[in-house]
Amino acid sequence: MAFFIILSPFIICAGLLMVAGAATSLFAGAAAAIALVAYDFWLGRTIKLLAAGTAMTFSALGCYLMAIDGEWSHISVRVAINISVLAIALFSVAIKEPFTIQYAREQVEPAVTRDPGFIRVNYILTWTWIGAIVLMLTSNLLMLTIPAAPLWIGLAATFALRNAAVTFTKLYTEYWIAKTGPEHTGA
Repeated sequence: MAFFIILSPFIICAGLLMVAGAATSLFAGAAAAIALVAYDFWLGRTIKLLAAGTAMTFSALGCYLMAIDGEWSHISVRVAINISVLAIALFSVAIKEPFTIQYAREQVEPAVTRDPGFIRVNYILTWTWIGAIVLMLTSNLLMLTIPAAPLWIGLAATFALRNAAVTFTKLYTEYWIAKTGPEHTGA
């Protein structure tokens, strides 16, 4: 369930892209990301790089489309989103704060967050998501270069890749917990 909350800005934007304009879809996704940031702030939790970056990116893209170039195709919007999320994920690795670790820290005892295994797991998960994002980006770029291809192919690839990353994240986390013991979860 948490994955769908974390991914809700993307789900909302993608869903609306099917029935509404690109700017409207981006602003709705930005509103969802801002709500996630506000919720974390209200609870006194850390502001997540992914949510804050998504709010800024979706807002900037929406403003650009409204003010300068409103003629982007839905696939072009998805490419821009993929590129921005890839940049956020790579930035998180570059600053030695893989974006998954911000969510994981809230699920474990503070002592666990210093465990080298915990840190390694989060690098593996973040690189898994980076790989999925690169493949989604590739799929969307292929859709741009082959306009005759049915839209559902790109959507199916994105859906499958996102779900594969979610599944891997769940399974690898469960594997790590089983391997290290329940004391690493705070349970």
